Amino acid sequence: MPHHPSLPLPLILASGSPRRRDLLRQAGYEYGVIVPSPMAECGVCSRETPPELVARLAWQKAADVAPQVDRGLVLACDTVAECLGQILGKPADRTHARQMLRLLRGRVHHVYSGLCLWRRPDDVKHVEVAVTRLRMDPVSDAELESYLETEQWRGKAGAFGYQDGLDWLHVEEGSESNVVGLPMELLERMLATLV
Repeated sequence: MPHHPSLPLPLILASGSPRRRDLLRQAGYEYGVIVPSPMAECGVCSRETPPELVARLAWQKAADVAPQVDRGLVLACDTVAECLGQILGKPADRTHARQMLRLLRGRVHHVYSGLCLWRRPDDVKHVEVAVTRLRMDPVSDAELESYLETEQWRGKAGAFGYQDGLDWLHVEEGSESNVVGLPMELLERMLATLV
């Protein structure tokens, strides 16, 4: 794990995601959590590219939480998968998850995360996007069904979790932690510019 100095400002994670909490904890960060309102997470605009979408949603989440913080760094993130031009957010149900996984199998796809750091009280804001290229093996229907049975796909962009140990998912380029939901390398670079 890369060593990082302790931050001079409190770090506030604007997310209810247990995976983002785990990544921060494993990297040794101390942080608080304020979950943004569900309204801050809505809205795919059809004209947006995946990087534009995740950058906007990360900004919206940070903007929702920042007024609740007197002093600190608000960290917000939004992650989507994209394959063949389709943006894949969190599946609504198992049928939706199955459709996503069938689209992804045997294909290269990308995971985008928008990261927003919002410094309080001076409201300096910084947004960047990380992208990771992955390839999914051409897995059988039976393998997909057995994964769907585990329910591990729930709440995950693209209906899969890289951290679930799926041996049919391979990172070809970019950050592995980005696929889990928080690009730690990008976070370190952004923190270095803001603190």
